[in-house]
Amino acid sequence: MERTLPSRPRVATVGLTGGIGSGKSTAAQSLVALGAHLVDTDAIARVLTLPGGAAVPALAAEFGADALTADGALDREKMRRLVFADPGAKARLEAILHPLIGAEAGRQAAAAGGRPVVFDVPLLSESSHWRARVDRVLVIDCGEATQAARVARRPGWTEDAARRVIAQQASRAARRAMADAVIDNDGFTIDRFRAELRALWALWFPAQGGSA
Repeated sequence: MERTLPSRPRVATVGLTGGIGSGKSTAAQSLVALGAHLVDTDAIARVLTLPGGAAVPALAAEFGADALTADGALDREKMRRLVFADPGAKARLEAILHPLIGAEAGRQAAAAGGRPVVFDVPLLSESSHWRARVDRVLVIDCGEATQAARVARRPGWTEDAARRVIAQQASRAARRAMADAVIDNDGFTIDRFRAELRALWALWFPAQGGSA
């Protein structure tokens, strides 16, 4: 674990981020086991773009009916190809999704019941809004070769496709520069990784229990 800041008077919210394949999702589940209330913005985005989702009418109006699957969900693979090829399409997509994601994230955070809230935000380092919304930022980091190899093991992915996504995301340096803490997940065993998370949790939330 690197670069933890001295204690601040109040820490209630943490922004969790990391590049694709970094191990961020594993970190999120470990933090839940330690007592966090998780708000997963990727999961929110998926629900918004399922058949009948709140974002679907605006997406169809903006990108056309062929941006949807036969059952009325956003065709995520088609949209991924489009935003890779056209930065303007990415901006239009985000203009639709981000306000809806932010509103739902707020609703979910309000149900924390006093627990620390962890916002899992893949694009946190690209968003000044999210950086201002959280008290601390935790970055899960690893080398690009490790990222690409992990993602290539997922169904429907290749290492080349993974590297294209990595190239479009914020750089490792940019993520690390805005972090309050960095956990390196390159070559760690799962037990070591969870031990690093437990140590950070104890530093930031000493009154909380839990065992990841």
